[in-house]
Amino acid sequence: MKELLELLEHDARRPIPELAAMLGRSEYEVEQEVKRLEKDKIILSYNTLIDWEKFGSDTVTAIIEINLTPQREVGFDAIAERIYRFDEVRTVYLMSGSFDLMVIIEGKSLKDVANFVATRLSTIDGVTQTRSHFMLKPYKKDGVIIGDQEKDRRLVVSP
Repeated sequence: MKELLELLEHDARRPIPELAAMLGRSEYEVEQEVKRLEKDKIILSYNTLIDWEKFGSDTVTAIIEINLTPQREVGFDAIAERIYRFDEVRTVYLMSGSFDLMVIIEGKSLKDVANFVATRLSTIDGVTQTRSHFMLKPYKKDGVIIGDQEKDRRLVVSP
């Protein structure tokens, strides 16, 4: 099962016959296993990684570090849930270290992101501090190198 998940995580478009051949199992077995993993919510979603800059779409992505005062009985969960329900929020992680939540958001401009942080995030009860970091350029995401041109990086040897 772990091997199947790793193959799908790397390339979710692999056809069942190819997965079956790679795993040495029947197509029926692999298909049933994928259905079970989806039903049990082990496979949550299938995503496509897009180079939006190359497409021509301008968005601003920011990482927001948030410090919180945990709530009685629920800790950080209730505040995290409130935050992850915003459409602008792409990712939320509970963290160890100098801040409690890491939130990744997207907006149309720096002003939109700043406004979201100032009016929506920082005003939530329990949020004590936010720190924003704007992403300037992606190099690698989810194990995929962004914009790699497969350049020949060998040194030129001349006689």
